[in-house]
Amino acid sequence: MHKSGFVAIIGRPNVGKSSLMNNIIGNHLSIISSTSQTTRNSIKGIYNDDESQIVFIDTPGIHKPQNSLGEFMNKQSLNSLNDCDCVLWIVDASSDYGNGDMFVANILAYVNVPIILVFNKMDLVDSNDNKFIENKNQFENSCKFEKIEYISCTNNQNIDTLLKDLKNILPEGPAYYDKDQISDSIERFIISEIIREKIIYLTKEEIPHSVAVEIEEMKENEDNVEIYACIVCERESQKKILVGAKASMIKKIKQYSKRDIQKLLACSVYLELFVKVDNNWRNNKSSLARLGYKNK
Repeated sequence: MHKSGFVAIIGRPNVGKSSLMNNIIGNHLSIISSTSQTTRNSIKGIYNDDESQIVFIDTPGIHKPQNSLGEFMNKQSLNSLNDCDCVLWIVDASSDYGNGDMFVANILAYVNVPIILVFNKMDLVDSNDNKFIENKNQFENSCKFEKIEYISCTNNQNIDTLLKDLKNILPEGPAYYDKDQISDSIERFIISEIIREKIIYLTKEEIPHSVAVEIEEMKENEDNVEIYACIVCERESQKKILVGAKASMIKKIKQYSKRDIQKLLACSVYLELFVKVDNNWRNNKSSLARLGYKNK
């Protein structure tokens, strides 16, 4: 009997949603960063084995939006719940239950599919600590759950158990994608996300939410792939940071990005990066649509 279905991964920013999907899929599909709200689009990662195909939908973290980009990110998260077979609510085991978690719980109260509550980052807590137990009880009483699991993406704790839970919940069905396919996202999108991840990593808190990456051209040659990408920011001061003294920062971004892109494409890559300023692009509907942030 072959099981298959769609599983939405939902939760507040920076709880480990992308880490979980990348861990299960075994490939770098989604941005991982200590900076919150780095995942902007819903990204599908496809897990395959002999008895199942599970399509994970990694969603942006639900948060109070500050601009049109933030509103887009929340809609991406909520839309993912409409047609899935199961929801994974990922929470940070080391963080207290708060208003943001209450907001997520209120949304899940109207979801009519099985929900698994997943405590991530269990490597950071003592499961016998009174504070953790009190916090755990608040989460567990906030909604009706099919299962509750305790995992750590960092040390691979209980990931197999979580997969078994999903296989038990999902219906019998066919493989919706080829068995060797790990994502439905096109290469251009994944490459742009790799470059954006490196920008976040290298610039820390100076740039993250005001930057986007647009792949302007990709050319496949006999011995390599040529990629020309534009980094979009909102102010001239940000452009100076991204370029750096004597182009030192843009060279680092290129070096770090090229390494992961070559792993993704399994070939040699020529990468050229440019930086341009698009004032207030996060509130400009035409800029958002051009950069791929458009609700369907």
